[in-house]
Amino acid sequence: MLKTILTGFEPLRLSNFRTYILGQAISLIGTWLQVTAQSWVVWQLTNSEASLGIVAMLNALPTLFLSPWAGVLADRLNRQKLLAFTQAGLMALAAMLAFLVQFGYIQIWHVYLLSTVSGIFGTLEFPTQSAFLGDLAGLVNVRKAVNMNAMFFQASRILGPALAGIVIARLGIATAFWLNSASFLVVIITILSVTAEQRSRPNRGTSIFSDLKEGIIYLSRQPRMQDLLLLSISITALALTLFSMMPAFASKNLNGGAETLGSLMASSGAGALVSVILISPIAQANKNTGKVILAALLWAGVWIVGFSMATSLVMAMFFLFLISFSLPLVIAMSLGLIQVLAPADMRARLLSLFTMISFGLQPISSLLIGAASEHFGVSRVARVNGILLILIAASLGLFRKGLFVWTHDKETAPGSQPASAI
Repeated sequence: MLKTILTGFEPLRLSNFRTYILGQAISLIGTWLQVTAQSWVVWQLTNSEASLGIVAMLNALPTLFLSPWAGVLADRLNRQKLLAFTQAGLMALAAMLAFLVQFGYIQIWHVYLLSTVSGIFGTLEFPTQSAFLGDLAGLVNVRKAVNMNAMFFQASRILGPALAGIVIARLGIATAFWLNSASFLVVIITILSVTAEQRSRPNRGTSIFSDLKEGIIYLSRQPRMQDLLLLSISITALALTLFSMMPAFASKNLNGGAETLGSLMASSGAGALVSVILISPIAQANKNTGKVILAALLWAGVWIVGFSMATSLVMAMFFLFLISFSLPLVIAMSLGLIQVLAPADMRARLLSLFTMISFGLQPISSLLIGAASEHFGVSRVARVNGILLILIAASLGLFRKGLFVWTHDKETAPGSQPASAI
């Protein structure tokens, strides 16, 4: 088992990947610092679960409409330069938010607007970065590279929120946003300093609409990719969206403040980090791919029901820790498998379609969960979501037989077999 876990770190042997991922780790800590601070700003301004849901919705809304075009651009343009551009944009937005908070100008509409623009940059960043990981690590190591990126992402979910609680309490909310803005400088420098081997798309004189149509047709013929989408939609809409309600849960259910919110978010990050370091490498080595991902969905549902009954900070942290075993497992495995199953010059397009369908529904779920939580309470909404995840996992296992029996020996290199054979 130890050997299996250690092989997951093989991409770190590649100097370009190592340089990039270390810079990314620093920036991600700043990002989670801002996510936690921003949610607390919204809660202080409005004291409304619905407003928390609106912010989450606006941040994710561009994904629903722009993801396919972002993927086409990421396949056509130089991904390295495109990624540096998105980081510069996000850095500027963080500085704007810091300025508004620092000098007392901040209003809720400012947060709404900046969240929307941030979502646009994030939509362009996601398929670009996911494909860029493959450019750095190569197709042989792409699944391990995706998992490594997820590991650093989850580690930042521990450090960022925990640091946010301390920074907000002792240095003020604006400091969190200034620190995040500064962290983007590091990742921009590392992006521009590495060498990546991007597989160029053949210039066939086609329009971006033709490229998008080609990606959609390919996806429509891939049943296992469609299963991965269903699983990701479920975990995103019913589990990930709940985290936007944590300020309300910390304040109303636990009578806590910013440090309580930081503890909740950090416990989730700790569980996710354990998952990507210890559980994901073993899960990826398991040939029963379909059963592994279905089990992860079922696991999340069970512990979300447990979280809905938590009456103390320790209990809530314990359940969030366990819930978070599943989140990176489903998402990281899905992203890695999409890249393995996709033709090399279509990876960004398929990743963007994956993002649009799985994460694009998050705006709707965020709005609904925010409104429902304000009316019924976060605990009741969480309980319903957990039960729905359990039912979805059971239904997919029963009615998607191909997914239930899916094994690694059915994975092949892109383009080596027709879609109907998968």
